[in-house]
Amino acid sequence: MTIEPAGEMPISGNDDVVRVRQLVRTAAASAGFSLVDQTKIVTAASELARNTLVHGGGGSVGIDQTVGDRGKHGLRIVFTDRGPGIPDLEQALVEGWSSGNGLGLGLSGTRRLVDEFSLESEPGEGTTVTVVKWIR
Repeated sequence: MTIEPAGEMPISGNDDVVRVRQLVRTAAASAGFSLVDQTKIVTAASELARNTLVHGGGGSVGIDQTVGDRGKHGLRIVFTDRGPGIPDLEQALVEGWSSGNGLGLGLSGTRRLVDEFSLESEPGEGTTVTVVKWIR
């Protein structure tokens, strides 16, 4: 199983959000994810791509294969923007909280769809969200 790194892809418009979903679905399918897990990682990526565009003013995404403990394989997806940042990380991760018109998952819902979730944000500096989904 080999997943070639996709490099960084810009997210600057709605068409890019669609491309992120397509790219993640293709990567997840070729990696051997089940249909259910493909749907979870694509849904998470879609929400995060939309957040990058709407709240971060655009940014980029990187998708690559990752290998974890005991040789398990998965996908790592990193979303980065240089927008206003998230002033209250604790509130942003509250179940059901949303600041916009996305899929309504919010960051807490997205976090439930993946196996690993990391959020780094500094007001005025931007936000980086890294998610990993492991193949079961």
